[in-house]
Amino acid sequence: MSADAVDDGMADEDRLVERVRAAYAAVGDGTRAAKVAKQHARGKMTARERVALLGNGGFFEFGALAGPGPAQAGAAPLVAPGDGVVTGIAYVDGRPVALAAFDFTVLGGSNGATGMAKLERCADRALLDEIPLVMLMDGGGHRMQEALDSRLAAPGSRLLLRLADLSGHVPLVAAMLGPGFGAPANLAACCDFVTIVRGIGTIGMSSAPLVAAATGEELTNEQIGGADVQAERGVVDVVAADEREALDAIRAFLSYLPPSANGTPVPARGPYEPGDGADTIDGLIPASMRQGYDVLDVIEALADRDTVFEIKRTHAPNVVTALTRIGGRPVGVVANQPLHLAGALDSAACEKAAHFVAVCDAFGVPLLILVDLPGFLVGAAAEESGLVRRSARLGYELANATVPRFVVVTRKAYGAAYIVMGGGRSIDADLSLAWPTAEICAIPIESAVDLAFRSDYENAPDPAARRGDLITLFQANVDPLLAADGFGIDDVVLPSATRGLVIEALGRVTLRRPPRVPGKRRSISPI
Repeated sequence: MSADAVDDGMADEDRLVERVRAAYAAVGDGTRAAKVAKQHARGKMTARERVALLGNGGFFEFGALAGPGPAQAGAAPLVAPGDGVVTGIAYVDGRPVALAAFDFTVLGGSNGATGMAKLERCADRALLDEIPLVMLMDGGGHRMQEALDSRLAAPGSRLLLRLADLSGHVPLVAAMLGPGFGAPANLAACCDFVTIVRGIGTIGMSSAPLVAAATGEELTNEQIGGADVQAERGVVDVVAADEREALDAIRAFLSYLPPSANGTPVPARGPYEPGDGADTIDGLIPASMRQGYDVLDVIEALADRDTVFEIKRTHAPNVVTALTRIGGRPVGVVANQPLHLAGALDSAACEKAAHFVAVCDAFGVPLLILVDLPGFLVGAAAEESGLVRRSARLGYELANATVPRFVVVTRKAYGAAYIVMGGGRSIDADLSLAWPTAEICAIPIESAVDLAFRSDYENAPDPAARRGDLITLFQANVDPLLAADGFGIDDVVLPSATRGLVIEALGRVTLRRPPRVPGKRRSISPI
């Protein structure tokens, strides 16, 4: 072989290498300066900037060179780098996740057939590798250039099927970092955790132009699906001030969970310092049933310092749901909040708590239930909301949970709501405790006297005095020490002793309890 032939061969190899490098460069941010600048002008990062920030331990992309092909038969191919979605395996704080980031700079982040195939590939990797699936949404919905074609539309999408397969098996996470109407909203609704950036992210079934065309309503996208609006509705879990905060929220959420349901939550390294209020917790709960307090102060006092991560803070605030650590171990907390509706349960609170319990149970996170409530919300509005079934859903989830469950009655614990919250022996809790301020009975004493003994005190010479005497009489029988005496609970303990008891139990109890009915196919949720 001549020297010239060898030289020509090397040149060919060089050209092939450069061709591949050029193909990769074309899909990166570096060769699309105008589009990147426009994205930054919107106050947003690019998809690749987000991936780099979240995947702080590295990112291994697949599908970078995938494209849409012709939108219609015989048409020129669309210019859509990566088909509008960046996909691959990212390492978040050293742990792998399957990551998909919608790219708004590519046809508004719209969903084409190839892009959806890339999303399905992410879901497949999450299933096979047993790792979380994280989706960063910015734009999306049907790509108009492909939507008007029966050949492309007829197959639908297997992605919801894949998400159903993944549900309860690996953590599913979404971040709304831009427009999120249509398909992105459907995908996010399947997730265990959804965060959104205030003023930038939206989530909803249809954007303002489509709503106006369909219904005549003149609304803005923010009014339809803005961050604070959808947080109050319970559609999203955490509202972030900016993108960095949203990505930090994802990082925090994942830190409490194992990579899959087959793993176990990883304890943090010690030492474990008690949170604020631990030294004064014995005085946190007012003895008066009419006086409110912030149950978050109680949670902070029981938890490790700076580990409380609240979920759905502005939705159904009469119940608090939060991930935290106690003695370094991840724990899910469900607590009635006396500052809102006196902690009474309504439909929204029951659904919020029930979903949170299901997530914790799926991923092996023990549950701490703090009970202080006057019962269920009553009245026509409560009934119209379907509270009958939604209240049963909360009890159903707690009863079906296989993780350790610790129930503490801090103050009010009345009637069926006490049972739904797992009080006493209702769910065979691993710890069933009451604090000295606990008042456990079937109905609030004053209400019971007014219902059952009205004629008695109204016919007395001094009705007010007689009513007061009856209340005092029955109050003598409503005592946490009597609850312990009848062994309806394990013990009455001081609040300051509770953290130590929970830490001891966390180190002793089995991570999962066996099914009560072996071989049963499944239970059927009340809703």
